Amino acid sequence: MGMNMAQMMKQARKMQEQLAQAQEQLKFVESSASAGGGTVKVTVNGDMQIAKLTIDPEALDPEDVEMLQDMITAAVNEALRGIAEKSAQQMNSVTAGMNIPGMPGLF
Repeated sequence: MGMNMAQMMKQARKMQEQLAQAQEQLKFVESSASAGGGTVKVTVNGDMQIAKLTIDPEALDPEDVEMLQDMITAAVNEALRGIAEKSAQQMNSVTAGMNIPGMPGLF
């Protein structure tokens, strides 16, 4: 039984190293989305930060600021969903779909 426990610990350490590598690689992943027919474009990086935001000057209507706000919100949310999906795929490739405590939102 001691060998099984030692083997399990070795596998757990290996998985931990692979998870750390996967998390490091996610820093370089990006997800882009647009709203309003491309009027607003957003790129989010793997650290869940906006890397780029582009707004077509035609969208700058002082009479309809609310629509621009809605388009920005929609584009950011879609880009964040894309990063979450890519993150889950990356982590699932390491864990083979196992649910690991302490890693909420990735599975």
